[in-house]
Amino acid sequence: MSDTPFGFGLPPEEPDDGDEGKKKDQQSGGGQGPANPFGFGGLPGAGGFGGGPGGPGADNPFAAMFGSLNPNDLGAAFQQLGQMLSYEGGPVNWDMAKQIARQTVSQGSPDGTKDTSVGPAERKAVEEAVRLADLWLDDATSLPSGAGSAVAWSRAEWVEATLPAWKELVDPVAERVGTAMGDVLPEEMQAMAGPLIGMMRSMGGAMFGTQIGQAVGVLAGEVVGSSDIGLPLGPAGKAALLPVNIETFGKDLSVPQEEVRLYLALREAAHQRLFAHVPWLRSHLFGAVDGYARGIKVDTAKLEDVVGQFDPQNPEQLQEALQQGMFQPEDTPEQKAALARLETALALVEGWVDAVVHAAAKPRLSSADALRETLRRRRASGGPAEQTFATLIGLELRPRRLRDASRLWASLTDARGVDGRDALWHHPDMLPTATDLDDPDGFVHREQIDFSELDKMLGEAADKPDLRKKDKDEDDGKGDDAG
Repeated sequence: MSDTPFGFGLPPEEPDDGDEGKKKDQQSGGGQGPANPFGFGGLPGAGGFGGGPGGPGADNPFAAMFGSLNPNDLGAAFQQLGQMLSYEGGPVNWDMAKQIARQTVSQGSPDGTKDTSVGPAERKAVEEAVRLADLWLDDATSLPSGAGSAVAWSRAEWVEATLPAWKELVDPVAERVGTAMGDVLPEEMQAMAGPLIGMMRSMGGAMFGTQIGQAVGVLAGEVVGSSDIGLPLGPAGKAALLPVNIETFGKDLSVPQEEVRLYLALREAAHQRLFAHVPWLRSHLFGAVDGYARGIKVDTAKLEDVVGQFDPQNPEQLQEALQQGMFQPEDTPEQKAALARLETALALVEGWVDAVVHAAAKPRLSSADALRETLRRRRASGGPAEQTFATLIGLELRPRRLRDASRLWASLTDARGVDGRDALWHHPDMLPTATDLDDPDGFVHREQIDFSELDKMLGEAADKPDLRKKDKDEDDGKGDDAG
């Protein structure tokens, strides 16, 4: 990420001056900037328009934004500054986030591949792959198809389609960070710095938007569908694949491209079935993320210390400090329970998809085992999704017990059949717990409460108002007789 405080940076198209910027800072006596809330004074180019100590730009908190820029980029810099100061929305400037994400996408991914528009042939290939995947899944799960349509997205289209979900996931912790940024001001200044705090919050929203945009833009160069991280990021009912990323993913696997596409279509279609026909699951997962995020505290003392000691000669030190201490989970039973719920829920979702897709693909694809292992390692080793969330909300979205969950779902299939296994999704209280992942055999052979029958009985009772009225009339009649 960037080398400026809080991990925020300028948009990718606004490069630094490199060594020239460092020379300017050395000439101006830089290295230990004043501990202002954003630490601008210690950044390269802080001499800004004044050119040296005591110049008009020396104490200007925005000088660093311009001093390291090419004159040709000043227009873009002023435009960004205007967006920062005019923003009056929530904790994140999502318009800026989308703009930065699309700029990041347009630059291409680190492997050198560029985003391209999806052509008719690629759209047709994705539609056919999802259609065949859904046909194969009919034998592997009792949940019906959840994909009303199949779409092929470019990376830019993935950004547009998933931003609403990112907003829901990131806003809670961004709000906490925004508050912490205002708290960095000395207490004696806060009482008379109302307008300044308002400006800081506006800039904070823009800076957070920049950071999120960069992270989401990078992630768009890696994902192969709308559900790579185990959360439904795209619109409901749309099975989405990214042809350009699928091609990159399969390039070094020695597996035919058609098989790679079909296997990934199986995973996307399986996720769609689960989220479409388990109505409480999405809110359960997003609620677990929100519950964890709200238990995070921002270490403002650490924030002040990092800003005050920022050395522009050693930006890696800042990045390391922020990664180690920016977000601190509350050490409470509630926070630990929230994290356990989230990790278990992610493992169960990913384990179910892994088991169901393997059952559907194994008899039909010779590369099923190799593709399964590749995706397991990619998911469990902490790929781009984990880094993105660790940066944005201090949370690693890694299903740490993916293999355990997959084995448990496979054992349930052997013991209870496909219908018995999938019936556990009827109610959250029927699902295995973290303890059950330790003892899958005990869970598999344990008698389960059938919540579906209870729900059915309650539903039937609710649909019989005449019966309730008759019972009430009889009770009233008995009361009259007694009188």
